[in-house]
Amino acid sequence: MPPRIGCLAVVGLLFGVSIASAEVVKPTAVVFEDMTVRTPLTGEPGDPAKGRVIFADRKLGNCLACHANADQAELFHGEVGPPLDGVADRYEPEMLRAIVVNPKEIFGDQTVMPAFYRIIEGQRIAEAYKGKTILSAEQVEDVVAYLSTLKE
Repeated sequence: MPPRIGCLAVVGLLFGVSIASAEVVKPTAVVFEDMTVRTPLTGEPGDPAKGRVIFADRKLGNCLACHANADQAELFHGEVGPPLDGVADRYEPEMLRAIVVNPKEIFGDQTVMPAFYRIIEGQRIAEAYKGKTILSAEQVEDVVAYLSTLKE
């Protein structure tokens, strides 16, 4: 008897759609250890090409608002954060993941960099964003994969 495949898997195969894995680490379950997040957030490796798009997208990562990056030279890039050229030479993917997930765990409360994979609670959060993260687990892994390509 052939192996059985679930309906969502068939849809994914037919249409090339990525179906979220049950292996996704929830934002509340991310473990920081020695300034790293060693466990990937998904069961799939990140896609650096997708990460490059997320990095520049003003409605997603919007990393260029604060960081210069020669790979994506933009006239009005930010200068609040450090340039990211060669960031893969300075940090391992596990530390890059920790920084993207929640930079306050790495740099302290004084950093202005937002936590991209943390549910933020507070009084001044629009209803549409309550209980949500800025990026999905897959998008974080894509950004980490992209940042891992930025070598000097």
